[in-house]
Amino acid sequence: MKLNTSHLRYLTPEDWRVLAAVQRQQVEQGSKNHEIVPTPLIIKLSHLRSGSGAHKSISTLAKANLIARVQNAKYDGYRLTYGGLDYLALHTHFQRKTLHSTGQCIGTGKESDIHIVLAPPLPPPHHQKHQCILKIHRLGRISFRTIKTNRDYLRHRSSASWMHMSRLSALKEYTFMTVLHEAGFPVPTPMACNRHTVVMSLVEGTPLYQIRHLEEQEAGRLYAELMAMIVRLAGVGLIHGDFNEFNIIIEERDSPSSQTINDPPADLVEKLEHGESGEQDTTANITLHPILIDFPQMLSISHPNASTYFDRDVHCIKRYFSRRFHFASDDPGPLFEDVETELKKSKGIRRMDVEVEASGFSRKMAKELEKYMEDVGVDRANDDVESASDGSRDSDAPDNTPHGTHDDARAWVTSTGSTADCSVDLGKVELGLAANQGSSLDSPMGATTVFSQISIAEAS
Repeated sequence: MKLNTSHLRYLTPEDWRVLAAVQRQQVEQGSKNHEIVPTPLIIKLSHLRSGSGAHKSISTLAKANLIARVQNAKYDGYRLTYGGLDYLALHTHFQRKTLHSTGQCIGTGKESDIHIVLAPPLPPPHHQKHQCILKIHRLGRISFRTIKTNRDYLRHRSSASWMHMSRLSALKEYTFMTVLHEAGFPVPTPMACNRHTVVMSLVEGTPLYQIRHLEEQEAGRLYAELMAMIVRLAGVGLIHGDFNEFNIIIEERDSPSSQTINDPPADLVEKLEHGESGEQDTTANITLHPILIDFPQMLSISHPNASTYFDRDVHCIKRYFSRRFHFASDDPGPLFEDVETELKKSKGIRRMDVEVEASGFSRKMAKELEKYMEDVGVDRANDDVESASDGSRDSDAPDNTPHGTHDDARAWVTSTGSTADCSVDLGKVELGLAANQGSSLDSPMGATTVFSQISIAEAS
């Protein structure tokens, strides 16, 4: 399902009310009431005075493929499509001034799509719009690959159920990312969450799996920092659950130290003031800093299978560093038993798993989402990706293809300076995703990012 915003600016307030009525009845209720929302109920819930106006809006939405009529149904009705859910989420983001315009899809994974978007200008003195990331959760995409092993489960699941699960997945990721960011963990900055979408900051760096070579000393330092991050997460009651090379972005940070050879004499100062250059000894130390991404599978250390997930996270890093950088640590740890013992000894420590539950993502939601992941084989799919990384990723195939094969693998890669100019003139740009219809910027993947310009007034 591709994000197509070509109809967004043409929808009327009546169209939005009808679309929201279908979404409330079908998605927010988790399909407990209707798999297909009857047409009379849509008209009633939209609160439109004229029945003909509601039918006109239904026709408009159906033509735009935002809602769909189910063939051979027992009654006349419609269901919401993922395109309709996308439009409702974007509409809310535009209304809240979270987003200014949308751009290209730069990553397509088994459970989500990643888009470059423009956020409104920052407060003065900053006046430029800035790039950020829109992550659209699309659970249910891999379910059809495992339909034979999960047929009983899928028999009771409809498209609305997948949308309901996508909403829970987005809420979980945003909630965990918020508490981690507030606690100082190296994660993207969460900006907004609505329905099945999450808006976050763009991370400038390179996915760990794209790094071909590291010196032994640098590999050892990075390895130690990643293991320390796993232990630190467990120390606040959390386990990532998918801690591997695809979910780690490496930032390069400069630590320049400029020193002028000896104290400059007065004549040299005078020359510099007149534009003549002096010799300086400038050295720069580049250090690698990991940024953690992708949190829908994160779980509490109190989970019955916490030890298994913790050991898997540790093993993924050990295996990758051994095969890619030929680095192996003499320390067999970290061990879950040691972390658990230290956590029990600590009194008054901040438990983020408890904070997340208190912030709105309840234990009931977590169990519902966990049940989905187990039944449709999300963990097995992750294992397949990890095993593929050991072989196919080491080949000579280029890594700069426009679309990734993992949820966030190529989502947040950007070269230095690619976000320098995000200023866009809405008056000169038409709606669309074609190169001649939008303002183009250099995308993180080296291709052209074209933004679909939709002002807040136009999207209303």
